[in-house]
This record gives sequence, structure tokens and C-alpha cells, in this order.
Amino acid sequence: MTKIDREDVVSELVSLRNDGDVAVITIDNPPVNALNFALRAGLVDLVARAQADAGITAIVIVCAGRTFIAGADIGEFGKPAREPTTIDVIEAIEASAKPVIAALHGTPLGGGLEVALGCHFRVAAPGTRLGLPEIKLGLIPGAGGTQRLPRLIGLDKAMAMILTGDPMPVAEALEAGLIDAIVEGDLAAAAVAFARGIVAQGRMPVLAKNRDDRLAPWRGDIQKFDAAAAGYLRRARGRDAPAAAIEALRGAITLPVEQALERERALFLDLVAGEQSKAQRHIFFAEREAAKLPELADAKARDIARAAVIGAGTMGGGIAVCFANAGVPVTVVEANGEALARGLDAVAKHYHSAAARGSLAADEADARLARIAGTTDLAGIADADIVIEAVFEDMALKQQVFGALDRIAKPGAVLATNTSYLDVDALARGIRRPDAVVGMHFFSPAHVMRLLEVVRGAATAPATLATAIAVGRKIGKIPVVVGVCHGFVGNRMHRVRSVEAERLLLEGALPRDVDAAMTDFGFPMGPFATADLAGLDVGWRMRKAQGVSAPIADLLCESGRFGQKTGRGFYLYTAGSRTPQPDPEVARLIAAERARRGVAPGTIGSDEIVERLLFAMINEGARILSEGIARRPGDIDVIWVYGYGFPAHRGGPMYYADSIGLARIRDRLAAFADRTGDESLRPAPPLARLAAEGKGFASI
Repeated sequence: MTKIDREDVVSELVSLRNDGDVAVITIDNPPVNALNFALRAGLVDLVARAQADAGITAIVIVCAGRTFIAGADIGEFGKPAREPTTIDVIEAIEASAKPVIAALHGTPLGGGLEVALGCHFRVAAPGTRLGLPEIKLGLIPGAGGTQRLPRLIGLDKAMAMILTGDPMPVAEALEAGLIDAIVEGDLAAAAVAFARGIVAQGRMPVLAKNRDDRLAPWRGDIQKFDAAAAGYLRRARGRDAPAAAIEALRGAITLPVEQALERERALFLDLVAGEQSKAQRHIFFAEREAAKLPELADAKARDIARAAVIGAGTMGGGIAVCFANAGVPVTVVEANGEALARGLDAVAKHYHSAAARGSLAADEADARLARIAGTTDLAGIADADIVIEAVFEDMALKQQVFGALDRIAKPGAVLATNTSYLDVDALARGIRRPDAVVGMHFFSPAHVMRLLEVVRGAATAPATLATAIAVGRKIGKIPVVVGVCHGFVGNRMHRVRSVEAERLLLEGALPRDVDAAMTDFGFPMGPFATADLAGLDVGWRMRKAQGVSAPIADLLCESGRFGQKTGRGFYLYTAGSRTPQPDPEVARLIAAERARRGVAPGTIGSDEIVERLLFAMINEGARILSEGIARRPGDIDVIWVYGYGFPAHRGGPMYYADSIGLARIRDRLAAFADRTGDESLRPAPPLARLAAEGKGFASI
């Protein structure tokens, strides 16, 4: 057992104990050891104490709980800095005459990894993942990350970590030089042993900021740097943070290190004060708020050991992959053997492709695939703790499936529907356990898209809802609870955008005009390119069932143009390419439909296109809030950012509405309604009221 000579408890967050000649500083600030002011002050104090103790030869910094410091306290962003700052902590560590070893586990992220970069050595437990995810909050590392990281692992790897925000697995971190060792067993004891070895060997630490060997190949070759950065800048789509990160990283090879650190800090502070980072921080908090339902405080989620999916199509297969990836065995049920084989083959192809690309180890791909079983016998769902139906969007068919599930599923099983717009309450009616029914609306492709709309029916039991939320988190989704209405939140707003997009075509715009305006705004794809990707026949089938129309899209479908799958939709696709090309035939079809309706086409600017599409969505969002379908404006923002590609740096539709002012939106909507005669564009009463009061949706 490790002998403890002395223990000084400095605060509830940071403590010091001496393990012989090694000082062990322990951070304990649950849940993720966020680097707040009290923790920073404690760290500086204890490093100084260890420095002053003549009996100490080395210092180890370790964290209690599930992770090493997982970042700064985001609640302090935008507030006056309190000293000691994270930079002060790092400088105190770097100034230590005694080697300081960071003992890492869990997810050392952001400011936490920057503290570790300031330490003289780094050891890590197996499974540790290290990252600088600030870019996902519209920021860059602000405490030296853009300077110390490339000096340890090289500019190319550092650029990838900082510009994507994705963490690096521990084995890769060791190979790259980010850490010095992977240690097994008790982390603190292993770090102490490592520290003693360093002292015994007389190894003189070289501070990360003073290393130059990894940067030497880049110095004097700025074209090499620019070429490496170009791809990241192309994908920035109007975001400020990527360009700032590139500029900070450029400083690593063009400026003395102290000047580069100052430049990094200035860029960081500009971003913190900017509107884009404020919007992305709004999404960060809204995502966490979406999971908070006070009425579920006493509800216990059921354990999910096995799952079943009804339907082996694209969506069903994707849902099965989600469970298999999370370690949950899943049975896929199809009506006939041919459809089942086709679905399972697609799943196998997915895993084999992942292994071939190197994004998944071959043995892990095989293990995940082995968790997926297929059957044509519905009795195969009998031992599942949750069953998700993913059959065609046909109410009669889904009711038939739920009737069968009611008979076969075991007591306590959650019966979920993946419907994207049908009435969840209608599915629950007529079965013996309506309290077990819940909507779990995945977004395509289900194994990639992170959003999960959890639809709470009138009879859904709290335990059922809690289980659906817990399952969503377990399989890596962001669950947002919504109420029952046609299309729920996301698709209900998407429908009004689609109506307005079609109207723009009839008034004079072409598909490429509309799509360009939306991609310039920050969407990854425009509405028409997105429709081609999804398949125009999907919406066509739904519209026919509802007795509604989309004039241009319906004409395209009637001529066999279903999008990328047929090589023709709103755009033309050459063989083997997914790149949309304008199609003169579509332009002629649109012109003919305008003539048939007696519409004289006009010129519609990109600003008006954005307003027409987004303001209609925002108006519908106001109705959704007033009806209680969405609980909070932030819930709508999370749905649109994670499910529909709304640019995170604009904060989601409701946040964006507040940022430009509801009075402007109200007035423009009224003008659109007057011009088109479409009363659905008239400002919704809750939007009009807030605008009149000078308030925004955030005040709700």
C-alpha cells in the first residue's frame, strides 16, 4: 500500500499528499473536474508548496472521478477573468524546478489538456482520449494549446486535432509524442513510480513550448502550411474560429513563442466576445438543458440488455448499427427473407468498409456485426427490452405491427416507433399497454445523425420516457423530448420551409439559387440538394397519403426523377458522382409550370431567399412553443442544429431570430403574407406579442 506521510486538504477541490519524496496533487471537482477559479487557485498554491518542500523531488497531478480535467468552466466564459488564470497555472507548473507529471485518464480536454501540455511529462491510463474541442464552441485553445501541441506532435497532427476538435486515442497519443507512457493499474501509484524513475535517471525535462524539432520541417515553407490549412478553411462555411485557429498555428512557425502565445490569447478573447461563439455556447447549454425534465426526477429507466428493430431497410439497419456499436445485441425482423438478406448485407458492407478505411479495427467490426441477428419470425422480439418499429410510414401498417408487438413483446418492454410524422397516440390506442408506447424518431442516416426526437404520447409512462431518453444517450444520440403533432418539431418546421422553397421556384428562383443562398448562410446543403439525397419519392409518397402537393417536386417524381438514386432530381448527377449539376430540363419544367399558372418570374435575391425560408420556419417554431410541442426555444435549436444542419455558429432558428430581432421578422412575415396571400405566413400570435413587447424567445 502506498505510504502517505502527510495530507493537507486545501479545499474541497484540490488536496496535497506526500508519497515519500513525490508530492501528489489531487483534483476533485465532480463531475468532470472543470477548471474553475477555485481549482486554479488551489493548483497554483499547492505547486508552490511542493516547490518549497525540500523533501520533494517531483510532483504528480492526478484527478479523482471519471476523468482528468475535462476543460474550463464554460460558465466563466464572457465574464471578467479572475487570477490565477489557466495561463497562470501553466506558467507556475512550467517554472517548477522539480518535474511535474500529469496523470491522465478519461477525457482530458480543452483547458485540461493545456494544463497537461504545460507539465513536464504526461502519463495516461488505457482508454484515455485527449482533445482540444474548443472549435466546437466557436473558439480556439486560449492557454497555449496552439503552440505547445504542435511542438509535441507536429503541425499536421496538431492542426487536425484543433480544427476538428476530435479527441486522440491514447495509443495514437503515445505514438505521436503527446504522452510519454501508458500506465496500467492504480494511476496515481504508477505516476509516482514514473516520477521516481525520471528523478533517478536525472532526465532534465524540456518544456513543450521550448521544443523545436517537430516544427523545423515547416519553418521557411509557408506554402506547405497553407496547403495543409486549405481544406479546413474550405469547410469553415462562414465560421470565424477555423481561420483564427489557422492564424494561431501559423504563429508557431513564424513568431517567437512568447509572441505566438500572446497572439493566440488575443484571437481567443476576440472569439469569446464574438457572436458566433455565443451562439455555439448557447447550443452547448441548450443540449444539456434539453435532457432535463423535472417530472422525470423520480422515474427509473429500465435496463436494456437486448433490443429489436422491425424493418431492415435503410433506417432499420442504421438503428440496428447504433445498438451494436453501443454493445447491445439487437434482432432485426423483416417480412421476407429477401428483404432481410438485403438489409443485413448493407449492414455488413458498412462494417467491412469501416474496417477497410481503418476507422474501425477489423476484430471490432466483426464483434459489432456479430451483435446483429436477423429473422423473419416476429417471435424473435420476445426477449427484447426495447422494440423499435421502422416500417413504411403507413398508419395502418404500423398499427398492425403494434398490435403484434402487444401480443409478443415481454412485459415491461418499451414499444417505440420511428415514425417521422404520424400520430403516436393513434398507435398507442387499441393495445393493452399504451403506457409502453413512445416515439423515437431517428434521423437518416441513423448511425451517423446524432439527433433523436423522443415523442411523448398522452399515455406514455414516465418510466417509458426515461428509458427512451437513457437509450438515446447510451447509443450516442442527443435526445430531445417533443409532443405529438404532425411532423413533431423538426419535420413540422421543415414542411413550411419546403412549401416556401417551392414557392420561390414558381416566383423566379432556380434550385441552385435557393441552395446557394442557404449554403452561404451556413447550411451544409441546400433544401433541393438535400431532397435529392434523401430521395424525392419519399416525400412524394407521404404527400399523396396526405392529399397535399408540392408542384415542382411532384412533377419531377411523375417523370421518374427521384434524386441521386436515379441520377436525376432537382439536379443532374453523372455516373458515380454525388455532385449536383444544374439541369436545363428542370429549368424548362419550372418555366412551363410558371406559364401554366400565369406567374411572371421575377428576380429574387439571396437575402430574401434566406428570409423567406427561415422566417417561415421561425413562425412555425413560435406556434410549436405556444402549443407545448417543444418545451423550450433551445430544444428547437438543438433539433435543427443536430438534425437538419442549421449552422451552429448561428445558434439555431429561435436563437437566430432573437439575434436579429423579432420585430424585423414580424414585419417581413406580414409583408410576405400580403404579397403571396398565404395567411399561414401571417405572424403567429406568440411571435407578434413578443415583438410588440420588445422581447425574444429566450424570455419564454
